Amino acid sequence: MRLTFDRGTLLFADLADLPDGLDVAEIPGVLWDERVAAHRAPARLCYPIVSELRRRGVQIADMPRPALAPPAGFRPFELRPYQEAALTAWRQAGRRGMVVLPTGSGKTRLALGAIAATRTPALCLAPTRALCDQWAAALAAVWDGPVGRFGDGERMTGAVTIATYAGAYRHMSSLGDKFGLLIVDEAHHFGQGWRDEALEMSIAPLRLGLTATPPAPGPAADRLTSLVGPVVFERSIGDLAGRYLAPLERVTWHLALDPDERREHDALWEVYRQARRAFEGNHLGASWEEFLHEAARTDEGRRGIAAWRRARRILAFPRRKREALVLLLEHHRAQRTLVFVADNQTAYTVAREHLVMPLTCDIGRAERQEVLDRFRAGTLRTLVSAQVLNEGIDVPDAEVGIVVAGRMGEREHVQRVGRLLRPGPGKRALVYELVVERSSEARQAERRGERLAIRARSSA
Repeated sequence: MRLTFDRGTLLFADLADLPDGLDVAEIPGVLWDERVAAHRAPARLCYPIVSELRRRGVQIADMPRPALAPPAGFRPFELRPYQEAALTAWRQAGRRGMVVLPTGSGKTRLALGAIAATRTPALCLAPTRALCDQWAAALAAVWDGPVGRFGDGERMTGAVTIATYAGAYRHMSSLGDKFGLLIVDEAHHFGQGWRDEALEMSIAPLRLGLTATPPAPGPAADRLTSLVGPVVFERSIGDLAGRYLAPLERVTWHLALDPDERREHDALWEVYRQARRAFEGNHLGASWEEFLHEAARTDEGRRGIAAWRRARRILAFPRRKREALVLLLEHHRAQRTLVFVADNQTAYTVAREHLVMPLTCDIGRAERQEVLDRFRAGTLRTLVSAQVLNEGIDVPDAEVGIVVAGRMGEREHVQRVGRLLRPGPGKRALVYELVVERSSEARQAERRGERLAIRARSSA
């Protein structure tokens, strides 16, 4: 039998001499493709399928193998003890799986250790061009070879290639048979959407996922396990802060709504709760996404969602939060400070009221880089952002974080706190959380505190 790589899939040929009773279509993942009158399977299953065929006595005349030469010539570099432990756990798991480490703890360096140790051509996927640039800089610090790039018009292949998710999705039909190691940075983005196809189209048997915020148990986590592997090593912020990360101090400031704000918020929240109770009465255990889908089909549901959104807007930046922000910015005016808000409208409001620089999706790449350079140099000391600073942008000099509000839950909060934790001489990270008492924010803040302090789990 011969297996060939065909645009992100495996194509089966020469099936005439199969052992008696063997039907290739019985092997999980293999389907009959009437268009070409041949069996086909996702490229991701290449090595498992070959192992299963050989177990059943099938001789494999040819199969896809990484087409590029392995990288060589890495300069020696050290890993921290927990990075070594993570790499060991990954090896013991068959060199497939996810490592969960806080932002700023050196996940990229751990991945470089995996590339150097496995000595196989590697494709590194990152969500943004900014993160790809950080990967390229990290590689240049330990390796002199040419780095391939795919994304934003770049199309260059090398023994180590960096690609944005979008670039990988567009070009994996030609890249999928060139690499033996697939590294997925911020892997929690996969498992629930169109991006998954990029991972399906690669033959790479070795897979390493990196994230600070793995998905909760459920369909997305199960899917990500099938694409990359299970969580094989985990350390929390509480495990590393103070020794490998900057010491962290969290201050939760509980604030009251004004009477008018409270009356409006509670009335809106009751409308939402009635709609949610009506839904849950007929859909026990349903998810938030299922509620949104069903609510859009009824007048009561639509009123409930509209009320929920308006209540969230009241919590996002009420008068007491505005006053608290004034006090905090004045108190920390000499320190590099990041202000996190729920939406761009609030970011621009804060920028106007305090004459600070907003970083939003409306800011172009060149201007964004100039702003970050000035922040690192100290000529800009305060930045305000809704989402841009949540993930993927390195701001190691930030000392103070003020979380005014969020909209994406625990994962967003962990990512935001991580912006402050990159270590520096004498650095101590301070995070303020402005929370409206007697609201959903108060309950979420309590859960976030528990999550940040969770002790590590490891299969090592």
